Amino acid sequence: MKEPLRIAMWSGPRNISTALMRAWENRDDTAVVDEPFYAYYLLNTGVNHPGREQVIASQSTDWRTVVRMLTGPVPGGKAIWYQKHMTQHMLPEISLDWLRQINNCFLIRAPEEVVASFTQNRPDAAPWELGFEQQARLFDQVCQQIGAAPAVLDAADVLNNPAGMLRALCARLGIAFREGMLRWPAGPRGSDGVWARYWYQAVEHSTGFEPYKPRSITLTAFQSRLAEQCQPFYTRLSAHRLTAAA
Repeated sequence: MKEPLRIAMWSGPRNISTALMRAWENRDDTAVVDEPFYAYYLLNTGVNHPGREQVIASQSTDWRTVVRMLTGPVPGGKAIWYQKHMTQHMLPEISLDWLRQINNCFLIRAPEEVVASFTQNRPDAAPWELGFEQQARLFDQVCQQIGAAPAVLDAADVLNNPAGMLRALCARLGIAFREGMLRWPAGPRGSDGVWARYWYQAVEHSTGFEPYKPRSITLTAFQSRLAEQCQPFYTRLSAHRLTAAA
């Protein structure tokens, strides 16, 4: 049998990562998994996210067990396994050797937009909670492992041209694009994490990618410092972002 295609999409918080997971789950050849390291992250950092205890109870808190699951049999015997990951969940003690068995892709978003959104629920957020530095570390690791830059998507590019960007990503991964990735039924999914009630309200009402609307963002001095600390990591990855396919 042909080896399944495992796709790890590495994003920070408050991106379009859940909408992108919806797009992939709308393919009948694809299984998805939602932030499998979240419980491990909460248990080992002590961060007080909404629904913290419920999240910890819902998943394995042993990173090795999670890695074995991600590199093991694909649920339902599907040909593709799309894995939605948050970069900040990858704490330093987690070995990255398993990334060699996965097709790693990166989803980025402008720091000021991430900061403005994330600090609504975490007003005292620290830079490491936003995942930019960890995303750059993972990107460097994958570059070293494969000898080239992996696929990078910018959220703004996807929202401006969903079909073109998803076609480009599928071509990069060596699979056919499907029109069904552009539209999906509204509502929750059984594959959503138990944290969906706190974070997924907008995507649960969506039926596709919302058009990108540049916003005028006014940041506080604290938010501005956060965004400035994250900017160099975003800029590094942005230099490698995919361009839309015709």
